[in-house]
Amino acid sequence: MMLPLPTGEFQAYLFDCDGTIVDSMPQHYTAWRQTLDEWGCAFPEELFYAWAGRPTADIVAELNEQQGLNMPVETVVADREARFQQLLPSATGIPGVLHHIDDAHGRIPFAVVSGSTRDAVTASLDALGILDRFDVLVCAGDYARPKPDPEPFLRAAELLGVPPGSCLVFEDADLGIEAATAAGMAAVRVPQPRQG
Repeated sequence: MMLPLPTGEFQAYLFDCDGTIVDSMPQHYTAWRQTLDEWGCAFPEELFYAWAGRPTADIVAELNEQQGLNMPVETVVADREARFQQLLPSATGIPGVLHHIDDAHGRIPFAVVSGSTRDAVTASLDALGILDRFDVLVCAGDYARPKPDPEPFLRAAELLGVPPGSCLVFEDADLGIEAATAAGMAAVRVPQPRQG
């Protein structure tokens, strides 16, 4: 399916990664469930999707606070990351977005702007064979304030040397759309593939 774009002359495309370029949200959720089950921590699927785009460490800290748990944040993040890496080979690309990457590659610069770690983003893009198409990666740890704050997108625009108003954001999550809007950027919402 061809993803329709807003009208305008865009000088850069900024992409979220998980759920936008790579249909990896099911793998992420499975990795979360396997990891959190060991700690007796509930993480309903609806909440997982509502928090899409938040850094992993923030999610663990928030779950600790909500459920009165004391999970070691760094350990849980590392365990979840390792499980995700094992599940990643089963993830596929999102055709409507891959079409735009293929179509515009070489004409305008691309950045990935993600709440995931740099290791997870590079592994996801590498699994699809498209890592080399991205000029800039802005990942968890590269900014102080995550989405819905505009900082991650503004950082990517700065690194690409493109004015924020000339960037088009591809994003599947509400937090990402809010962040793009706050950054003064046009955005395309990528629909989630239906999971069986």
